[in-house]
Amino acid sequence: MTDSSHDAEATRGGDQRAGSVDDLADKAKESAHDLAEGTGDHPAVRAMARTGYAASGLMHLIIGWVAIGIAVGTPGGAATADQSGAFTEIAALPLGALVLWIMTLGFAGLSLWQLAEAAAGRHGQGASAAGSRIKAVSKAILYAVLASGSLNFARSGAGAGNSRTQSATLTASVLDQPFGRVLIVIVGLVVIGVGGYHIVKGVRRRFLRDLVDHPGALAERAGMIGYAAKGVGLLVTGVLLAAAGVQGNAGPSRGLDGALRVFAGTSWGTAALILIGTGIGLYGVYSFFRARYTVV
Repeated sequence: MTDSSHDAEATRGGDQRAGSVDDLADKAKESAHDLAEGTGDHPAVRAMARTGYAASGLMHLIIGWVAIGIAVGTPGGAATADQSGAFTEIAALPLGALVLWIMTLGFAGLSLWQLAEAAAGRHGQGASAAGSRIKAVSKAILYAVLASGSLNFARSGAGAGNSRTQSATLTASVLDQPFGRVLIVIVGLVVIGVGGYHIVKGVRRRFLRDLVDHPGALAERAGMIGYAAKGVGLLVTGVLLAAAGVQGNAGPSRGLDGALRVFAGTSWGTAALILIGTGIGLYGVYSFFRARYTVV
């Protein structure tokens, strides 16, 4: 056999092996896609996801109530106006631990569903699909954090922790790292962007795209005001976080609770904080409607 024949056979063999590897990769990709779709479409995951939206509704109702308490100076204003404060209030209630366990399952279901959506890549094409996947993964991380928080309170009760100091402690630890100040500023800018996104989504009623049917005038109004109010809270949170990075001081960074308390320290802040607290509560109302009408 000539050298040219050996070369031809080697080339064909290499092509066949490459084709086999490509086929295996395609099959693995298809199997992963089918698994993601099957997970996202599973009735149990869908039910948990809807429960997660209802859990978010309860959480935001309590955050709004605490924010109003901060504004008017009621004893409830001593709690933190964020998810930890909401979990603390729930843990102190009769059957509060049971409610927190249900919320944990709901948030975990939402996280799993968002991961399945990201893996399946059902929304958009090209750059749009990539953006949708990044958004879904980000939401999955957020809901996983909420699931972890509610689980912590379900197991430990109302004394599980105070996020007001935890936020500052975490920020301080990051600031001590190389490029920590830059990282904190970047995170602050991202939070500002998310806040702006919420405001636009509320004002332009884009949240209706997340629903399979129109939920009615009450839900629409609650969504408009709720998204805008939550966006304002996130904007201030991002500004304080970015300021902490610029100054190299974790003091200004105290999460959503710290952002809302900024309003309480101004002459016009009481009225503004009441409006924002009411709006966040309305976001909670919308979330209950979303649990019923959402696309899952």
